[in-house]
Amino acid sequence: MGMPRLVVVLPLTPLTVGSSFAVADWPLHITVLPPFLTDAAPADIATAIETAVRAQPPLTVRAGEDALFGRRHNVPVTLIEPDDDLTRLHHALVAVIRPFAAEPDEPAFTGDDFRAHVTVKPPARVHPGDVLQLSQIALVDMLPRIHAAGRTVLAASPLVSRRDR
Repeated sequence: MGMPRLVVVLPLTPLTVGSSFAVADWPLHITVLPPFLTDAAPADIATAIETAVRAQPPLTVRAGEDALFGRRHNVPVTLIEPDDDLTRLHHALVAVIRPFAAEPDEPAFTGDDFRAHVTVKPPARVHPGDVLQLSQIALVDMLPRIHAAGRTVLAASPLVSRRDR
């Protein structure tokens, strides 16, 4: 079975807890914390995420230029223009989730080369200059389970503006 490999994303369209999708059908999203291994209970990690985003209103970010990611530089992505709120959120998540990680020094937690982007999933993509509204944060299991298509949404929290609380 292996240890769960989880990822924290900001979906462009809110995801539903319990839904799953094949790798090729990933809904468009910005990864705010790269995949990490953990044997902690997803509920505990979800609670930590909620703590990190408690005062986090929805984010508005802008798509920048296209780039190629991946070891072979063959994964087309659209970079997100640098955004202080997004960077702060990334650091907050690193701080609260690192204690749950099987390997605290894995790249998800140590790289300061966090480069927010949206992977192109034809025909779905964002275009340079697009303004994106991010109103949810979700915890997704990267490992296919016996009963699931591929990725499974374990938890999701709305990002609510402070006046909505």
